[in-house]
Amino acid sequence: MQQFAATRRRFRGLPRSGLTAHVAPELSPFCEHDATEFALAASKSKSFHHGWVYPPTTTSEAEELARRRQGPADFGYLIRDQESGKAAGYIEITNIVRGPLQSGYLGYYMFEGYERRGYMKWALGVIIQRAWKELKLHRLEANIQPGNTASIELVRALGFLKEGYSPEYLKLGGRWRDHERWAIQRDGQGGLSSR
Repeated sequence: MQQFAATRRRFRGLPRSGLTAHVAPELSPFCEHDATEFALAASKSKSFHHGWVYPPTTTSEAEELARRRQGPADFGYLIRDQESGKAAGYIEITNIVRGPLQSGYLGYYMFEGYERRGYMKWALGVIIQRAWKELKLHRLEANIQPGNTASIELVRALGFLKEGYSPEYLKLGGRWRDHERWAIQRDGQGGLSSR
């Protein structure tokens, strides 16, 4: 897909607003060649992620995730710490519905050791703008467990609005877990700028 091919470059030189780190992270499409590093970072972050998210922890599982996130309805992005070059986090836009809805679901997580640096806020701001400008989406939805206050604060700061509550919405770690529905629309606030 031509639209995705244009995203194969790294996103550098973008605004650094919201960062607590001295150097902005790098953001690039998540590809199969990143799988081993991704799986290792996810494996090291298991206790950090426990109860919230369960990313692939083997190379083969991470390769499969990368293959499934190449478009046209699902895209994955890797956040890298620019100073070390290591994988620091992950963002995905999935289940894109075209037609009159023009919407997708947003998923994201940091790897342990890279949290609270402002990387995710920065990267989500970039991805939100890409969703509007390049993917031509109208709406993004993030479903967040009620106890995940850091994630709720993050989407609220980006301009997402709470739309509702879904009991037993997703099965994570063998348990059905409740989620709050947060969403942002193209004409709303959020990202690096409102348009």
